[in-house]
Amino acid sequence: MGYIEEQMKLYSRGQVIARAVFATVAAAGVTFAALQLLPLPGGVRGAPPQPVPAQGSDGLQRVQFQPQSQQASIERLSGDERNSVEIYHQLNEAVVNITSVTLEYNWFLDAIPRSGSGSGSIIDPAGHVLTNYHVVKDGQRLSITLFDGTEFPGTVVGVDQENDLAVIKFDPDGRELTTIPFGYSGDLLIGQKVLAIGNPFGLQRTLTTGVVSGLGRPVEGDDGRVLQSMIQTDASINPGNSGGPLLNSQGLMIGVNTVIYSPTGGSVGIGFAVPIDTGRRVVPELLQFGVVLRGWIDVVPIQLTPTLIRELRIPVDGGLLISEVAPDSPASKAGLRGGSQRVRWGTSAFNIGGDILVSVDNTTVRKYADLFAALEDNRPGDVVDVVVIRGRDQVQLSVQLSQRTTVRR
Repeated sequence: MGYIEEQMKLYSRGQVIARAVFATVAAAGVTFAALQLLPLPGGVRGAPPQPVPAQGSDGLQRVQFQPQSQQASIERLSGDERNSVEIYHQLNEAVVNITSVTLEYNWFLDAIPRSGSGSGSIIDPAGHVLTNYHVVKDGQRLSITLFDGTEFPGTVVGVDQENDLAVIKFDPDGRELTTIPFGYSGDLLIGQKVLAIGNPFGLQRTLTTGVVSGLGRPVEGDDGRVLQSMIQTDASINPGNSGGPLLNSQGLMIGVNTVIYSPTGGSVGIGFAVPIDTGRRVVPELLQFGVVLRGWIDVVPIQLTPTLIRELRIPVDGGLLISEVAPDSPASKAGLRGGSQRVRWGTSAFNIGGDILVSVDNTTVRKYADLFAALEDNRPGDVVDVVVIRGRDQVQLSVQLSQRTTVRR
């Protein structure tokens, strides 16, 4: 028997088997329509794609499958997948793209515009947007782009450089806005699921997921300030994500995506977000005053370096030398002393011989960032304990804080 004859016999046998199976199914009263109602894999019931007869250009009948509805697709997902999809669809329209244009000047004094991009979260129907300070820093012009591409001019309402937060605003002109509600960050747990929405690399809203990798992380910024109690996450935070929301599985904002640690400039799974409890504390003051009302010790501090300590023979290994104390200030009335001998050090000039600040409000002070951190959550009028080295003695004083204005450093 030849090959073709053998294949024909196999085909005929297959036809007989197929007819027998179909007859058995029909006898059991199971129709094709009934088979469609069987549970889908994973125990989820739903409607698979429906076959629709269609006639091709050659006159032959073919079966085409209509795509499923979005709801049917969601119903097929696992619980965790469905949670991520639903949060994105509920809140992505509340995440905006922020473009900040800064004018720089070349040697010929020509103004050259430079633009930077970031993200932000709409936090109320009036068009207020919470973002990072570094996203809008030095921007002469802001533009806010919504999910549908509509662009609005933006203005800065208030900034908090110490926490890298800012509130900006656009006029929605009667448009109904989607907003992101604040959650709480004080009860976060390592391993808890988080989601980040932003505009990385200029792309329209994208979603990344991960977990809380660490809590209470201090992160030093480019200007030497230390951002306190940061949330560490492995959810990808790329350039352009800055200022966007970090969400929990209930769709509540628990942080503001701020910075990544990366030797290459790309995300390597170590990102940091400002905890929303900090935002809860400072946003009302930014809306009302444009700044955060923080307490301050009215002194001119000088950062001690190993060289300066050695040359001046100062009996400490770190701290802030008090060069001057503002006259008639609470610091002066509390007994803090500035220096009396003026010296020049490189391009700087300051007084030596004054107190050396080593502790404020039970926080060890070795550099500028420590002083800012110690007073970050204090308000004008609060009284704090201050420890100084005076000569070779340690002295403790109680100092009432004044209103912080421009800090001389």
